[in-house]
Amino acid sequence: MSIHVTLYRGYANEQEIVISGHVVKSKDPAAYKLDQKKIKHALTIIRLFRIQTLPNVRVRLRFKEIDVETKTMNDGYFKFCIPYREALASGWHQVTISAYFNEYEIERQGEFIKPHTGEYGLISDIDDTFLISHSGSFFKKIYVLLTRNIERRKTFDGVVEHYRLLASAGRIQKNESNAFFYVSSSEWNLYGFIEGFAERQGFPKAVIQLKKIKQGLADFLFTGGGSHDHKFHKIKSILEFYPELRFVLLGDDSQKDPYIYERIVKMFPMNVRAIYIRQTMSKKKSAVVNLLKNVENMGVAVCYFEQSAQAKEHSLAIGLVKSSS
Repeated sequence: MSIHVTLYRGYANEQEIVISGHVVKSKDPAAYKLDQKKIKHALTIIRLFRIQTLPNVRVRLRFKEIDVETKTMNDGYFKFCIPYREALASGWHQVTISAYFNEYEIERQGEFIKPHTGEYGLISDIDDTFLISHSGSFFKKIYVLLTRNIERRKTFDGVVEHYRLLASAGRIQKNESNAFFYVSSSEWNLYGFIEGFAERQGFPKAVIQLKKIKQGLADFLFTGGGSHDHKFHKIKSILEFYPELRFVLLGDDSQKDPYIYERIVKMFPMNVRAIYIRQTMSKKKSAVVNLLKNVENMGVAVCYFEQSAQAKEHSLAIGLVKSSS
């Protein structure tokens, strides 16, 4: 039994770098492969929720002249918030993380983004916003999670194209992209699955923010459930971290996204450019329609859509993006 370090993509502004991750006891890495089929895949997902985290493990971060250490919290989580006021180019940067536990030492390469100077940032939910997950149905959600591996999970038609257009919103230089953040009520246990799926499908590279890690079968059965207030606080912290940016928020109507986004607009009335909510049922929800009318009255563009093509056309119509043709 050794240790395993999972690093999450970090982010930076002109004053600070934020890097986080988890340290857990490790088994055979092949046991956690995400492209296995049938029963092997189901067992992989269950194993992801039966991990053993390690508290008070020494963790070291190295980046340029910075060499600093911390220790993991009770749930194996660590987070570095590093003051950094030296000149730092925009884009993605590499950072080295090492963890030390008894006789074990493991070194990993992580990365963080400093957004390119520009106007927009993007924050998107994951489940039923771009990844078809059936969050509104307990049994169907669990069935899909257990029976469809990373290669068999599906996105909504046209959603990748829309996100790629949003990545270029307001951009003059084609080699630059707006910063993307994927914020979800899924637990950190599913980070590797989400990161790998988004990469395979061609979504813009993003910082992923998830919910507190779980460590049991009962937790697995209620994955993605419970309070969604953590999403509000994580989105709030992103807007506070980048006060110079205006954000586009993308979500769906299966859970609490519209209500969370309305709270964000009320708190940051000058920092939200548009809100996109995917319709997940056969009809629009009247409560969501009324809520979005209220948001629109506060000067934020809104789009409650069934097909991603409608969202794309809305982005073009309000001048948020330009046609890729």
